[in-house]
Amino acid sequence: MAQRVFVKVVGFSAAERHALNTVFRLSEERHTMYSLWVPGVPEAPRLLLLDGESAEGRAELPPDRAGAVRLVWIGPEAPSHAWRTYRRPISWTEVLQAMDDLFAASEGLDFDLGPATDAMDTQPPEPVPGSRRALVVSVERDQRLYLRARLALAGLAMVDEVETGPQALALASRQPYCLALVVHHLPQVDAWAALKGLRATGAGRPEVIVAKPRVSLPDRLRARLGGAGALLEIPMDPGALHAALRKAAPRPLDDAVPALPVPESTSG
Repeated sequence: MAQRVFVKVVGFSAAERHALNTVFRLSEERHTMYSLWVPGVPEAPRLLLLDGESAEGRAELPPDRAGAVRLVWIGPEAPSHAWRTYRRPISWTEVLQAMDDLFAASEGLDFDLGPATDAMDTQPPEPVPGSRRALVVSVERDQRLYLRARLALAGLAMVDEVETGPQALALASRQPYCLALVVHHLPQVDAWAALKGLRATGAGRPEVIVAKPRVSLPDRLRARLGGAGALLEIPMDPGALHAALRKAAPRPLDDAVPALPVPESTSG
């Protein structure tokens, strides 16, 4: 059954508001939707997100046991009645997971924040000059062959293949790519760390498409904030994959994730 949860937000920087707006927008695709509470909304907020390091956030702190609203406190010296507390830098995926645990437990989110390392076990292939090249990163040979074929259909015939995240980052540091297609389950460096590294590589900033099983809302948030061009679910739908490739491959690389509107007021 669909439900909408209103969240009152007090404080926070423009960049943090950007992340929150992304959470709200992505949640519109699910049964449990989160929306910013503003005065005039006929329904009371069910969650109060306070920036405890701002004067306005501390001023809005409700008394203990104030109604049914749950308090999420960001910053040190959290009040004893806070439902959840977090420190900066804020992991919005952890905040979102806690919200889903409370309001959307039945949606069965798959969320993995595994560690990453920069170790490399084998040598990557030698780079070949050319800016219209793509990189496929997957431990499965059959999957790499399938993705090569799809890239060819999308107009990218020059493709390099690697099996691990460290190999991908090492190769991308020497060879500019216009597109990288990264499958989630990688040894040593996971897809999220690979996404961050590929978007920051010195040889170029390729568009990155991430593919993983059971895509959840936290996954979509991580992909959006990390600058991924698309997030696809495994097994990949051929039509969706082809559309993502055709959209990503010809596009010039952006300098940053597109900005979302930030409320003029710093209080919710």
